[in-house]
Amino acid sequence: MDLVSPQNNPNNYPSPIVGSNSMATTATNDNIISTATPTSSTTTAPPSTTPSRYENQKRRDWNTFCQYLRNHRPPLSLSMCSGAHVLEFLRYLDQFGKTKVHHQTCPFFGLPNPPAPCPCPLRQAWGSLDALIGRLRAAYEEHGGRPEGNPFGARAVRIFLREVRDFQAKARGVSYEKKRKRPKQKVATPSAQPPAPTPATLAGATAAKSTI
Repeated sequence: MDLVSPQNNPNNYPSPIVGSNSMATTATNDNIISTATPTSSTTTAPPSTTPSRYENQKRRDWNTFCQYLRNHRPPLSLSMCSGAHVLEFLRYLDQFGKTKVHHQTCPFFGLPNPPAPCPCPLRQAWGSLDALIGRLRAAYEEHGGRPEGNPFGARAVRIFLREVRDFQAKARGVSYEKKRKRPKQKVATPSAQPPAPTPATLAGATAAKSTI
């Protein structure tokens, strides 16, 4: 379509822009024709996927472990990592622990709420270590590791976590055993009672007795 400029057609006058739509008004033979052309179209942006809290923590744990391997003397590659190196990593993390674990010679051994401070060391809680190993085990396989060669699932690591759990339970006086759900008790329903006899039934029984 060819556009006619106002200089060539003196009967045409452009109109000002109103609101968000551009209005073009043309006067031809005393008739007003208005056409509205939208200036913008709405577009829907694709939904952004944000990593979950678990995924963020797993990525941080993996980066920490890889940094530990690089700082190891001598440095270790991921393919050379074994269950023994995982145990070294867990013991290394104990220096950042915040859980008081009493020695057997401590007078507060086995007390969940000690009445006074003691010089017993701070350690990583068993629950934190158990969750950490679960995340690292998943991250190892996500980065191309074979499940059968996963060092975080080694038998030595499982035994170590079990020993930590048992000792901390005794030292802190807490129980890590999962509470079993009690089975729901069945509500006893009242036994069905026989229907009450009707007057006709009573009359028939009385008549039968009288004939005997």
